[in-house]
Amino acid sequence: MSFLRRMRVTAVVAAATIAGCHHQGFNPIKFPSHQALYDASLSELKKHKWDHAIAGFEKLTTDLPARDPLLPTAYYFLGEAHMGKHEYILAAQSYSRVAENFPEDTLADRSTYKTGLAYRKLWRRPSLDPEYGETARSTFQSFLAAYPDSPLRDSAQAQLDQLDEWFGTKGYNNGVTYYKRKAYDSGIIYFRDVVKQYPKTDAARKAQIRLVQSYRAIKYKEDMAETCGTLEQRYPTDKDVLKACRGVKPTLVADSSTKPPVAAKAPQGAPLPNPPAPIAPTSATPAPAQVPAVPPPDTKTPPRP
Repeated sequence: MSFLRRMRVTAVVAAATIAGCHHQGFNPIKFPSHQALYDASLSELKKHKWDHAIAGFEKLTTDLPARDPLLPTAYYFLGEAHMGKHEYILAAQSYSRVAENFPEDTLADRSTYKTGLAYRKLWRRPSLDPEYGETARSTFQSFLAAYPDSPLRDSAQAQLDQLDEWFGTKGYNNGVTYYKRKAYDSGIIYFRDVVKQYPKTDAARKAQIRLVQSYRAIKYKEDMAETCGTLEQRYPTDKDVLKACRGVKPTLVADSSTKPPVAAKAPQGAPLPNPPAPIAPTSATPAPAQVPAVPPPDTKTPPRP
């Protein structure tokens, strides 16, 4: 037998041996009952043996009858195992099955919350595609509407506030790129959208300051005065606001900061301008407000009989 052939045979035998050891260590089909498999899978989850836990809970979700009280818990812990392995899409899918199929279950609120967390982890920073961030945002909004008395409500609101800050930052940065190109009308549309959609964020404050600077550049004195009136009312001691509005006689008009000027108004139903390509490094945007750290995979939820 040639050396190369012997090496191939050795590799195959080694792989088979490893696989056999793996199944000997944890083999979901060897357990005599669903409860025994559930208990063993939960034990593997607590040890952070994610693959073992996934194998066990996946089998349970396949084998358990639709009305078995272990089924929603099995889906929940399957999501926990995927979260531990950083498989966030699979985790979100597992968590969502609880609320969708068992809306009255005691784990429904926690599973919905964890679904939002999983999607939020997939949007890693504001400059990236916000698709998963949008899904996370809608999930947290649904959670707050469906479970107003949940003990996780404050944490969900904090996550939602952080997402709003990121969305506001994304829109603000797009507007700044147009502003630096002196495409003021396009920048104004972005800045106004940030103020309207995310009014409680710091990005909204910065967007209104940029609006003042844009109006000054294109000599929209009335809009500049109205925006300064709103800024000075909301941020009376802010140094950036005072600097931007220096020499401007402010005018207070209801909702003036969300009413676009005629020259910058987009056609009815038209989308925002395409996000511009970056042209130069800009000053770093302050990080969004910190929120409570995402808790580790939950292994303490007591199983139900």
